[in-house]
Amino acid sequence: MSRSKRTRTGDRATGSGHHVVTASDAAKNFGALVERVREARATYVVERAGVPVVQITPAAAPHPTVADLVDCLRDAGRLDERYLKAVEQGIAFLNEPSIPSSRWAS
Repeated sequence: MSRSKRTRTGDRATGSGHHVVTASDAAKNFGALVERVREARATYVVERAGVPVVQITPAAAPHPTVADLVDCLRDAGRLDERYLKAVEQGIAFLNEPSIPSSRWAS
């Protein structure tokens, strides 16, 4: 019973969400491996002789992108009408001039 399957160039996806790649495949395709980690936020475990020796993971959380915003707005659904009205009232209040129309007015 195999718990992993081969994907792309020699790497295997495991049930834990990692991809496993041999040290020689990682060395031959290091640039592509780094690009997959960066783009797909994937985690790779590099094995030598079937023994895990290193894990390659993304360095930091990505900055939100426009695509992330679109996904968020798509998932949010329609906003409540009372909320939208409150936002409009807040914007109208903040857009009122703070300087009195007459400098003599107190």
